[in-house]
Amino acid sequence: MFPAQALAELMLRRGWRVKLSTDARGARYTGGFPHTVEIEEVSSATFARGGVLAKALVPFRILGGIVSMALRMRRDRPDVVVGFGGYPSIPALGAAWLLRLPRMIHEQNGVLGRVNRIFAKRVNRVACGTWPTDLPDGVEGVHVGNPVRLAVHERAGAGYIPPGDYPMSILVIGGSQGARILSDIVPPAIAALPMAQIQHLRVSHQARDEDGERVATYYAEHGVDAEVQPFFHDLPTRMSEAQLVISRSGASSVADISVIGRPAILIPYAAAIRDEQTANARALVDAGAAILMPESQLSVETLTEMIKSVLDNGDGALQMSLAALTVAKPDAAEELGALVETLAGHATPDPSSEDVTE
Repeated sequence: MFPAQALAELMLRRGWRVKLSTDARGARYTGGFPHTVEIEEVSSATFARGGVLAKALVPFRILGGIVSMALRMRRDRPDVVVGFGGYPSIPALGAAWLLRLPRMIHEQNGVLGRVNRIFAKRVNRVACGTWPTDLPDGVEGVHVGNPVRLAVHERAGAGYIPPGDYPMSILVIGGSQGARILSDIVPPAIAALPMAQIQHLRVSHQARDEDGERVATYYAEHGVDAEVQPFFHDLPTRMSEAQLVISRSGASSVADISVIGRPAILIPYAAAIRDEQTANARALVDAGAAILMPESQLSVETLTEMIKSVLDNGDGALQMSLAALTVAKPDAAEELGALVETLAGHATPDPSSEDVTE
């Protein structure tokens, strides 16, 4: 949702009308979108969830969503349709293909997701957030980077205070819904730090609802000043104030870390079928801005040592923060917006024009 939100914010500033098409599940994560974005819910489905009956109904739900979107688009014809991957994007992209509307996809990760791989040869442009991106034979991608929200853009290159003998902050994030393994490993790893460091630390830890209470209790029992929430609405501010970020390497998280410029310990999601999170982390790791820790090798002891290696070396941490900025693409939204306008065939929309994102 974050790249879609970033594009929506930009296109609204340029005078476009923006409509977001998603399903009921996706609609729960649209709170950050500007209020002027029209949000349409449409039926979609995935084979990855539910029992046998639910999976048998998936094709019919998807077909129904495509037909519904096609009828809506005939009444309110968009100039461009932009898909951001995932099964909620199928109805709008499918309808745009049927109606032969200008259409494109944006892939955040270094490996195309299933839905974007299906549509890669059925769209006019493929915009890539991570480079290089593994693309199907015969498909050319345009590297635009991963657009970041305006709140992140406003913190781009924020001054970094290296760790030292004064108040410090660690930010722990695990994607939009948290990560259980981070809630299991990170608190004891931080609690194992020398007390001289713990007394200066403030931890912001994103945890799932079902993990939040035990994580908060653990921190409190071990003398760690921590705030535990399922989602931080002020995440860009917290990141800009952090001396270290411990995170999954989802594409949006990597983009935020690079644009703001912070040292990071990245722990790719091991269950990802295409291992796209390792690909996402590669640029930051190669630049010397992040430490990569495969989930299979993650332990309390190894994570403690990694955290210490950053907090004990202020000069090294500063260099990591500067290295992160070298791989950032803070103007990714502008580059993606330029592709949208080129695809639409004009740079200045008429009052009825519309850009559909998902």
